[in-house]
Order: sequence, then C-alpha cells, then structure tokens
Amino acid sequence: MNIGPYLLPNRFFVAPMAGVTDRPFRQLCRHFGAGYAVTEMVASRADLQASPKTSRRTSHAGEPGLIAVQIVGTEPQEMADAARYNIDRGALVIDINMGCPAKKVCNKWAGSALMQNERLALQIVEAVVQACLPHGVPVSLKMRTGWAASHKNAVSIARAAAAAGVQMLSIHGRTREQGYRGDAEYDTVAAVKAAVPVPVVANGDIDSPQKARAVLAATGADAVMIGRAAQGRPWIFREMAHFLATGESLAPPRVTEVRQLLLDHLQHHYTLYGEHAGVRSARKHIGWHVKDLPGGAAFRGRMNLIEDCRLQHQAVADFFDELGLGMDRLPAPAVINTPPHNKQNELETLT
Repeated sequence: MNIGPYLLPNRFFVAPMAGVTDRPFRQLCRHFGAGYAVTEMVASRADLQASPKTSRRTSHAGEPGLIAVQIVGTEPQEMADAARYNIDRGALVIDINMGCPAKKVCNKWAGSALMQNERLALQIVEAVVQACLPHGVPVSLKMRTGWAASHKNAVSIARAAAAAGVQMLSIHGRTREQGYRGDAEYDTVAAVKAAVPVPVVANGDIDSPQKARAVLAATGADAVMIGRAAQGRPWIFREMAHFLATGESLAPPRVTEVRQLLLDHLQHHYTLYGEHAGVRSARKHIGWHVKDLPGGAAFRGRMNLIEDCRLQHQAVADFFDELGLGMDRLPAPAVINTPPHNKQNELETLT
C-alpha cells in the first residue's frame, strides 16, 4: 500500500505510543519487519520545541525508513506551524493525533477530545494539509471510533478528512470513554473503509498473526497497527508477515537472537536518554521482554534496583546467558484466536 508517494514495504505497522515508540524502539520494530512506524506524539506548542522531551522526539539521526511524526494540539495555526517545523527536521509524513485518550491530553481538548468538536477537528486537518502540501508531505490521521458509545462519529470525520486531503486513516476500535477497557470493535473500522477512498488502518487488540488475518478479513482494512502487543515482542511483525504469506506459524526467536537485539536496543536507548534517565526508562522495555520467561519476575525485581547503565546492561546479558542454558528458543505465546467483535462475525457464528 501507499501513503502519498511512498510505497510501504508491508501492511504491519507499529502504533505511536507515548513513552514507548521512541527512536530506538521504532528501529527495533523495523528490524523485525514493521513496515511503518510513527513517533510518539509531539506537542505543537512552539514554546516546548526546545524542551528535552520534544527535542528527543523530533530527532531522527540515523533512523532508517520513512520518518512519520505525530503532532498533537488544539489550534489550527499552531498545528500547521508544528507540521512545518517537523518537516524541516526530516519528517516525510505528518500524522494528526485525534485518538489519545489520556486525561492530561483530553483535558486540554486535544487528542480524542477533538472528536467532540468536528468543526475544530476539520479546521486542524485543513490547516495541516495546506502546510504540508507545498513540501509534498502526506498527512495521516489517527482517531478513535468516537468520544463515547452514544457519540461515534469516526465515519463523518473520516469522510471530511479524506475530502480535505488526508491520505491515510488509522482507527482504534474503541471510544475515548472506553480507554483501553473492554474489547475493540471493528464494525466502525469497516464502515470507515467503505466510506473513504484512502487507505484505512485497523488498530486495537491485534495481538497475534491469527487476529491480524481475521481483522483484515472482517474490515477490509489496508493494514493493521500493533501497539501493546509489540511491547516485549517486537518480532510479532515478522510472525504476522510469515503467517499471512504461508498460513503457518513461525518458530519463536532464539534466545541468543533476542539477547543480542535487546542489548543493542539498550545501547541505543542509553545514547538517546543519557545515563541517569536511560537506566530508568529502559526498565519497562526490559520488563516487557522478560515478564513471561522463566525467572523473569524475580529478575525484574532485582533489575529495578540497578541505577547504572553498565550494570543494567550486564545483568540483562547474564539473564539471557543463563536462560540459554535451558532452552534454545523462547517459549511460544499462547494463541487465543479471538474473532473480531463485529456483527458479521456474530451472524456467521449463529449460522
């Protein structure tokens, strides 16, 4: 599939996640076959552009592949300026955040709160598209199904956004009211796909190759976007590509492969964040990788007390060395082949 002039290598994307999809994590997911990766959301306010957090999120030094930056805000002109600022720093795609459910974002009427004000949402879309147009930079939009179950307006926003020039839409199958509770639904994703002429990406609860295939079939979506399921399991993109191509499950990665790639990831992480912040922010990544492994819980407890990058790096190496004495490959994840929750599936089950 394409976004604007860019041909993407596959249809398995990593979702933008605040505090997670930094440059080292995006590189890790790309290594394992993610065809597209978007930055953490970047604030549109000009007074925050020099802050350490925003500077890290807008630095793409050495990053391979198509650079896509997600911006968040509430003022059309400010969002347009943020788009131009990020284009100057290397962005080749600008993504508008209209899906974040976090209170600190929604309380400022940004993120998914914008879905309550379709007029403002469209003004932002139009301003960003016009800012990107002279640079040949395509604009995408990520949103939810609506603000609440009683206010699902993803289809109307999608139509307006596509008419305004947005070239890809990503839909998380929950309302903002749900947060991450309950099951994602895909009827709305299918309705958006049927309503617009641009590529549509399905997001929410896609946690296995089997689920990816089912969601693509149920929605007609052009791609799937993986968020939480890639935390500690970035090879899920490789597994999905193999399963959809062959119908067969790929063997779990070797312990030695995961050991080396995690250690390399940590080095990139320390370089980006520095000694003090790096050792602390790396803990969640290490924790995700070991939580389901033998001895993982005890190791997490010890690892969270380490305050030195070198000691943390060595502890991870030692853990995987010991793990490799007892197994060659990681254990296969339990596959729960949950069908997508939509009316068509319910009809097929009943008949």
